[in-house]
Amino acid sequence: MSLGPHRALALTARVSYLDTLIKGVHGLVQACTDGARLLASQAAEPGLYTRRRDLVLDLPRAVPAWEAGLDTRLQLALRDLRLGRSMLARATGADAVDIPLTLVDDHVMERDLSASRLAQAVADLTGSEYTDLNARLQAVGGPVESSGTQVDVLSVGWLARGVVDSWHDGGLAAVHWQTLQNVLQHEVAQWAQEAYHAANKALLDQGVRPEIDLRPFIRRSRDAGVALTRPGDVDEVGGAGFVQSGAPSGNSGLQPMGRPYEETRLMTQTPAMGRGQLQSQAMLGKLAALVSRQVPGFAATAPMSSSPSALASPPAGRVSPGLGQAIQRVSEVVRRQADTPLGAAPATPDAVLQDLRHSQKALKDAAATPVERATIEIVALLFQSILQEERLPATIRVWFARLQMPVLRVAVTEPDFFAATSHPARMLIDRMGACVMGFVAGEHDSEDALHGEIKRVVQVVEAYPDTGRRVFQTVLGEFERFLETYFRDQNQASRMGVSLAQQVEQRETWAIQYTIELRKMLETVPVHDGVREFLFRVWADVLAHSAVQTGQASEATRELKRAAADLIWSASAKTSREERAEVLRRLPPLLKLVRDGMVRAGLGVDAQDAHIQALNTALAAAFSARSAPLSSVHLREVTQRLEALDELLPDMAAMALDADTLRDLSGHESENLEVVAEGGTMPTPAMLAWARELQIGAWFQLDYRGRREQVQLVWQGLNKQLSLFVTPQGRGVLFQMHRLGAFLQAGLLLPLEEESLTTRATRQALAKLDADPARLLN
Repeated sequence: MSLGPHRALALTARVSYLDTLIKGVHGLVQACTDGARLLASQAAEPGLYTRRRDLVLDLPRAVPAWEAGLDTRLQLALRDLRLGRSMLARATGADAVDIPLTLVDDHVMERDLSASRLAQAVADLTGSEYTDLNARLQAVGGPVESSGTQVDVLSVGWLARGVVDSWHDGGLAAVHWQTLQNVLQHEVAQWAQEAYHAANKALLDQGVRPEIDLRPFIRRSRDAGVALTRPGDVDEVGGAGFVQSGAPSGNSGLQPMGRPYEETRLMTQTPAMGRGQLQSQAMLGKLAALVSRQVPGFAATAPMSSSPSALASPPAGRVSPGLGQAIQRVSEVVRRQADTPLGAAPATPDAVLQDLRHSQKALKDAAATPVERATIEIVALLFQSILQEERLPATIRVWFARLQMPVLRVAVTEPDFFAATSHPARMLIDRMGACVMGFVAGEHDSEDALHGEIKRVVQVVEAYPDTGRRVFQTVLGEFERFLETYFRDQNQASRMGVSLAQQVEQRETWAIQYTIELRKMLETVPVHDGVREFLFRVWADVLAHSAVQTGQASEATRELKRAAADLIWSASAKTSREERAEVLRRLPPLLKLVRDGMVRAGLGVDAQDAHIQALNTALAAAFSARSAPLSSVHLREVTQRLEALDELLPDMAAMALDADTLRDLSGHESENLEVVAEGGTMPTPAMLAWARELQIGAWFQLDYRGRREQVQLVWQGLNKQLSLFVTPQGRGVLFQMHRLGAFLQAGLLLPLEEESLTTRATRQALAKLDADPARLLN
């Protein structure tokens, strides 16, 4: 294919790029607005919460002007290109200043910084697409370029400057930009990536460079060679690292990594969220369509209304008398087979399955209608799949076999069993199956408490054969409550990790509460800023650690509170020789107590030395301070409030523990607990929602610190801001919410099973029925 004139091809790429940006302006603005509302709905410390609320209130007034201004800039650039004017656009803002010596206003500098950070974020995400486009443009006359005060419309800097200037010109303040900065950077980067992809496609359609060699674009650092890493690896030596991204344009997708914690950025294609739920519902739809073609009456199995009244009183059919009696007889046979006498060999899934197969003809013969016979066949196929699932322990499969007859009764009487994934019978099987799917055969005691709970659940269902949905809903709730205590108290692999994670959460919560109360307490106290910051940032955590380890009312914790009062007094102005002498006398034991507290809280020696040096400086400043000294009355009041600090603290459950209040948790790491601290690419709101929906007991594949291993979610903290995963060997891995969302987004944490147990069984049943539909009635 002829490439045509080079200039025309380069123009085509730029026009496609601008066209895509223009089409996406409204979507960009809407996504940023939605992100602002989401932030405003989250708990945060008062100052941040106020800024988020103000942003949401101001956005509706200014968003139309921001959108219009951004659209106008892009339309003007597109018009110039189509009229044959330069492919370069004149820079705006500080970039356009050509006077060498001039004072720059603060607001201009602020815009420059915002545009620079935004350009960096766009470059990070669009690296592979942008690199491909440069290579293709070079083949048709030159890469993205800039000249003097003009920049290429394809450059990330030009786009970032346009977004920032439009924001401010629309009447939105700099503080609003800072409040929404992470959302803006993510959404603009996604918007730009789509546009670069469109430009690449325009050139690919003309046959320009279908295969690209990226080696000329790789820059090696002087300290380290190029580290080519697979998805999930991190360049730990600080050299030039690369990660592999799913570039759709056919290249190798190598992309430079310049910032820390970038192992979550574009490593693989973003995993599908909620795909299992959609697939499950689609599978049920296919099953219903196939069966209804063979059995017209089966079309009545439609999804129920989601109204509360419908859920409370679902429309129910009746089991014909003959089938009801047959179900009872088969249930007794299965129970006798599963309840092996003491000392006898336990029943095997194959043996129980064989009994169920032999009973199937008797059930069909007892059925009164074609719908009942079809239902018997489908339920039998579902349980055949479940009982042959070798990833489930054999003892669990035997207990699942005993659910077939209760499920059959429900499937006949309740029309939504084959139409809704939310039916409690399906959810119960899926939840129990998901919790034991990660067990390795022979490694877990059949008398484990989880096995015992599954046994109890099955027996309760068997004891109430006519209750239907209600008994399944009841035991499902009981099973969920059991899991809350099982991993904390009874599971050998997770008990230690859960205890450590709870201590981390408690310490963080108390440290936040202590900080809040100390800020209130010292609002009107004349004390050196260095001591004030030390109390807020360091001593509050020391107090919290002592409260967790020894109790809030222990002598050790009270001693640390008295040390805080001594620091406040020592750092206040000292105007008399006697007061100065008293400070010098009390200072050595006070600083020793301060260091001991930091040691117990886990601070490193270097951090301790830095804090002690800062305190010495602050205390020395008290000798020359001209502020009013701390009166004895005021000191006594502060001391009393410190002593009673625990009584002032709000209830722990009422504390808004969230991403904005949680600090760096890496200091809590120990031999049995790894902490995945905050950092990495900001996850999308959808990814955070997915992270919040993860269920206790589910198994995942985790790629972290050079290991790929199975882990089980065993604990979630208040507001689900902390989540603990445990390996079969008992090592805990603790995530903060944003970090968890980032790992899900990068594909470093993947569900071990993409489909639930009943969905996989439905898929296999559908395949068998599709191959032989006549078995529904035979």
